[in-house]
Amino acid sequence: MLWGAHSGGLELRTEGGETRLRAIFPYGRETVLGEGLGRERREMVAARAFADRIERGEDVHFLSGHDFNKPLASRSAGTLTLTETDEALTVEARIGADMGQVSYVRDFLSAHAAGLVRGLSPGFRVRPGGETVEERGNAILRTIRAADLIEISAVTKPAYPQAQIEARNWQPYDEGAQRSGRRPAAALRWR
Repeated sequence: MLWGAHSGGLELRTEGGETRLRAIFPYGRETVLGEGLGRERREMVAARAFADRIERGEDVHFLSGHDFNKPLASRSAGTLTLTETDEALTVEARIGADMGQVSYVRDFLSAHAAGLVRGLSPGFRVRPGGETVEERGNAILRTIRAADLIEISAVTKPAYPQAQIEARNWQPYDEGAQRSGRRPAAALRWR
């Protein structure tokens, strides 16, 4: 699974023992994820890239730090709402008073209050044909156009705009292989 993130999008409010979270992951913004082999690696998530699973109402989890052992909300529990526009994915989660008694939830809320957890990071799988990779001078740009959103997390160090994602291969494969339907060896594909 891949992760991309955006910093500064988390807003928390507590009323009557329930905490409400609102966050925005903007679309169409290029970010530099790092350099490899002397080339700058850039990535962008296109508008409505996560639309398929969201529109079908499939379950998505809101997690602390991409850890499925630390769920904060989910669509199936009725505590997570995802809204997609051409500009952004908006995440709204409700953390009930009963969940506020769970140790990792208290840790998350305390870390957010201290200003340590401010980023938003979607965990996704790119669908077949759902990405483009292009060379731009001394840079490579990967654009995610269609991906299955599995989870979205509150994180300390998001990949968007400055953290690096290590689970990707940054070497595009040639267009001839794309046209012929041949896929590169696993070591040469984006993960």
